[in-house]
Amino acid sequence: MNKRHRLIPAAVAGTAALGLLTLSACSASDAADGAGSNGKLKVTASFYPMEFLAKEIGGDHVAVTALTKPGVEPHDLELTPRQTAALGKADVIVYLKGLQPAVDEAVKQSGVKNTADAASLTTLEEHGTEVDGHAHTTGDNHSGEGEAGADPHVWLDPVKYAEVAKGVNTTLAKADPDNAATYQKNTDVLVKKLDALNNQFKDGLKNRASDTFVTTHAAFGYLAERYGLVEEAIGGIDPEAEPSGARIKALQQLSAKHHVTTVFFETLASNATAKTLAGDLKLRTDVLDPLEGITDKSKGTDYFEVQQSNLKALQTALGSK
Repeated sequence: MNKRHRLIPAAVAGTAALGLLTLSACSASDAADGAGSNGKLKVTASFYPMEFLAKEIGGDHVAVTALTKPGVEPHDLELTPRQTAALGKADVIVYLKGLQPAVDEAVKQSGVKNTADAASLTTLEEHGTEVDGHAHTTGDNHSGEGEAGADPHVWLDPVKYAEVAKGVNTTLAKADPDNAATYQKNTDVLVKKLDALNNQFKDGLKNRASDTFVTTHAAFGYLAERYGLVEEAIGGIDPEAEPSGARIKALQQLSAKHHVTTVFFETLASNATAKTLAGDLKLRTDVLDPLEGITDKSKGTDYFEVQQSNLKALQTALGSK
């Protein structure tokens, strides 16, 4: 707090406090009416997958602000005081509890009533559990919602992402009932597109030579489970996690055993470990994008385009016909 605030006389401070209460009441009224000062619902989204849902479902009726800027690794996000303060002025917050601790804490303190937590809109599972030196991420180990160790990367599974979309729709409609019919219509269109994407993955990966793929970051556990694949991650759920010597040795052995052709890296984290491992094993490298943000390095301009690129990369790596 600015030191000048301590020098305000008591009477003036009391007047200022009343003014702040009036402003708060107006802000709460705006939220209840479902509209910001520009006539649009003010929505704050924690990072790209949540931002995409808010924009697709809200359409012209929402003004969406993202806390995580393009090119920033979402797991590492630290909020500025200004961002934290602005969060309390949102009509709706769309986020994913457990992915970004700074956001979780700020949402808790914001006082915003209409929040959509993606982690509560679908079922979370544990992925990346090491067994005999292997980080198996097929989704065999399940956890309750919000438990420590649960994998937050639900948006990479089109089916789970559709479940989250329906929950976001409910929250927007609650905050802005006058436009509920439009939000429902937009959600129906989005869910239909996600259903089609799910079918494309199922059909595109049906006839394959291998089930196993290697990634730097254990972000694809839900996707792997959905389509009967096995993700072997160099690190873990945290994209910056350093692999142990035992893990590298295990990856070398399983790569030969399961006919792995490719080591995947991503756009927002370092690719050094992936390239080193691929070089040692004489494997190719390619991008498998966890879709945590869209940048000029992304192979696509939105969620669907990048997922199509991911499907093609997996088809090539797994020898799909």
